[in-house]
Amino acid sequence: MTSNNKIELMAPAGNFESLQAGLDNGADSVYFGVEQLNMRARATVNFTMDDLPEIAKRCEAKKVRSYLTLNTIIYDHDLSVVKTLLTKAKEANITAVIASDQAVIAMARGIGIEVHISTQLNVTNIETIKFYSLFADTMVLSRELSLRQVKSITAQIEKEQIKGPNGNLVEIEIFGHGALCMAVSGKCYLSLHSNNSSANRGACKQNCRKKYTVIDQETGFEIELDNEYMMSPKDLCTIDFLDQVIESGIQVLKIEGRGRAPEYVATVIRTYREAIDSYYEGSFTKEKVAVWMEALNTVYNRGFWSGYYLGQELGEWSDVSGSMATQKKVYVGKGTHYFPKAAVGQFKIEAYDIKVGDKILVTGPSTGAQEMLIEEMYVNDVVAGKATKGDDCTLKLPFRIRMSDKLYKIVEA
Repeated sequence: MTSNNKIELMAPAGNFESLQAGLDNGADSVYFGVEQLNMRARATVNFTMDDLPEIAKRCEAKKVRSYLTLNTIIYDHDLSVVKTLLTKAKEANITAVIASDQAVIAMARGIGIEVHISTQLNVTNIETIKFYSLFADTMVLSRELSLRQVKSITAQIEKEQIKGPNGNLVEIEIFGHGALCMAVSGKCYLSLHSNNSSANRGACKQNCRKKYTVIDQETGFEIELDNEYMMSPKDLCTIDFLDQVIESGIQVLKIEGRGRAPEYVATVIRTYREAIDSYYEGSFTKEKVAVWMEALNTVYNRGFWSGYYLGQELGEWSDVSGSMATQKKVYVGKGTHYFPKAAVGQFKIEAYDIKVGDKILVTGPSTGAQEMLIEEMYVNDVVAGKATKGDDCTLKLPFRIRMSDKLYKIVEA
């Protein structure tokens, strides 16, 4: 729970661009993986152990909590790496570790790192909460619970005064937005069987997102499906009933997306930040929800559904293999210089034309993901309405850019 008693908004970070995007757009906490021992080991670049001090430094500067995900299945040969990683996380002052394996939980507790229980452990009842309260201060509930079940658990924590090692009541975290897995809280073996690439070791090949034909083995009859992507759930979205989510008694709302682009993190975190603040200000309305949904639709998504929170027993399946985003980005060029006094950035145009009135996106490890409309531009030091491949283009910017930051144009999908 944040210091102002609002629920905590947790942002995903797969690299420094996404980390900065989360920090710039109102996240209260950030979660990230390091190298191979996390559930997104293949989905994104991931950080290295050497990045831990920089991650902690950036988070501390914004008073944002930092969470290391170390929630894969752990084998004997991993234990020395786990120990080293936890030691370095402790030295860097990382806030907590998100864990599922008892070895990781015990090691973290042994050196005094706060532990959060991962969704991989499928916490679904109050007795399990009591058990893990001996080791952990925060618990991520199973994704398959309804809000009614969530509310029952949070009410019992309060009633029975179930506290974690830090002496405070156990905090409950749930997923709020992003990709969902067809398997119970992510425990799937399809990728392991087909590619010898284990989802439970963070190496999922996403078999479920592909198109399949189902054939009756006895008759050869091809079964007609209402949906081509029968194993690929739509993305979770809770913004239209966020008031009910907050009133369920949770303390942390997690945004999924460590494998997604920095502009996704920026847009989703900014939108949920507005929605959460709006709820506490008493101005959460259907009209605002419509605007927020429009914003969420602009970035990567497979269509949206409400998960199991409202009592639904079966998933809603996507009817496309990829994104249904209403916008996409096209690469334009890269940053070459920044003039701080004039607040002007210079870019080398390498691919796509841009013109006055275009919406652009600039991304970089320190810049994060910044969007703006071009109101004025200079090409080769002359006022121009358009810049094309090979041009040196300068723009007035409300943010700083760095060498080799990437410049994109945002277009309708």
